[in-house]
Amino acid sequence: MNGPGFRFEAPASWRVQRTKRGVEARPESGSDTFDSATTFDLRKPYDPSHFDEAARELDAVAAKLARNAHGELTSSETATVAGRKIRAYRFTAHPASGGDYEDRIGFLLSDGVEVQLLCQHPAGEDDPDGACGLLFDTFRLRTG
Repeated sequence: MNGPGFRFEAPASWRVQRTKRGVEARPESGSDTFDSATTFDLRKPYDPSHFDEAARELDAVAAKLARNAHGELTSSETATVAGRKIRAYRFTAHPASGGDYEDRIGFLLSDGVEVQLLCQHPAGEDDPDGACGLLFDTFRLRTG
């Protein structure tokens, strides 16, 4: 999947939807499972020497996202994606409409852009189709 300034892989059978800011891939079945990468402009360019400060801000953002989904943050970690340190989180959501799901979300900061990596699948399933692993393992920033 090619998006604005990035690329990643998803299962070949999944359908793809592109927007100005990102890419989303879903199984043909129309399930609640999906992978996405979305870009956001930063107010000022990111300096990797300030990772710890950025991580604290991202920890608060992830906790808020979990709360807004009526869920609990189950893990947070510093990981490496595309050769860069990122903050990655997992949470289980319990929406009022039912159908609990698990999210894995990562925030990659590069220059003046934040890329939000997100995969979602029904709770209790461990990365169906291996799609979440593909997103985080194959994500690359495009240069030039």
